[in-house]
Amino acid sequence: MVLLNLDAGEHDDEPEELWGLCDIVCVACGGHAGDERSMNRVAEFCAAHERPRLGAHPSYPDRDGFGRRTIAIEPASLRDAIAEQCGALLSIALAHGLTVGWMKPHGALYHDAATNAALADAVIAGARDALGEITLIGPPRGALVTMRYLREGFADRRTHADGSLIPRSEPDALITDPAEAAARARELITSVDTICVHSDTPDALSIARAVREAIDG
Repeated sequence: MVLLNLDAGEHDDEPEELWGLCDIVCVACGGHAGDERSMNRVAEFCAAHERPRLGAHPSYPDRDGFGRRTIAIEPASLRDAIAEQCGALLSIALAHGLTVGWMKPHGALYHDAATNAALADAVIAGARDALGEITLIGPPRGALVTMRYLREGFADRRTHADGSLIPRSEPDALITDPAEAAARARELITSVDTICVHSDTPDALSIARAVREAIDG
C-alpha cells in the first residue's frame, strides 16, 4: 500500500486534521524550521492517535534560507548536524512514548544528497547515529537509495519530463487544485511507495483530503 506522508512542524498554523490524514509526518527538527514547542505539538498529536507516525525531516543547518538553498558544508559537519536534529526529535518522541521510524531530508539537501554520494553517506550516517536503523524516504533514484527505503512522489508539485521537480521559483511549480493533486497521486501510485503533500502548499488540507481519498480508493 502506498503511504501518504507530510512535511510537518514547519509552521505554527498547521491544522491537526492535516496531520491526521497522513500515515507519516516528517517533522522539521531545527535545521530549517521547528523547535522544541513545534516538535512537542506534533508528537503529542501522534501519541493520541493511531496515525500518523513520526519521521524526522532534517536539513542543511540553514534557518535563514528555510533549507531551500545549497550551502557549503563538510560531510563530517553535515553528519553531526543531521544527528543533532534527529536526536532532538527522538528525545521528544521518547517522552511521548513514541519512536522515530523514518527520515527524509528537506529541501536542497534532499536533491543534493540524491546526486552526491558523500553528502548521501553523511545524511544516512547522521540519521543512524541518532535513530538507529530507520527507513529513508527520498527520490526514486539516486545516491540516497538504501535497503530500507521508500521511493517518494509529490502530489502537489509538477515535474520536468525527466521526473525532476520544477523549482518553486518557476511558474506553475505547485499544484494547488485538489482534484489535480488527486489525479497526480493516482498517476504515482504504481511507481512509488509514498506520496507527499507539503503543509505549506496553499489549501494543503483540501489537497491532503483529496489525495487520501485517491490513495484509499
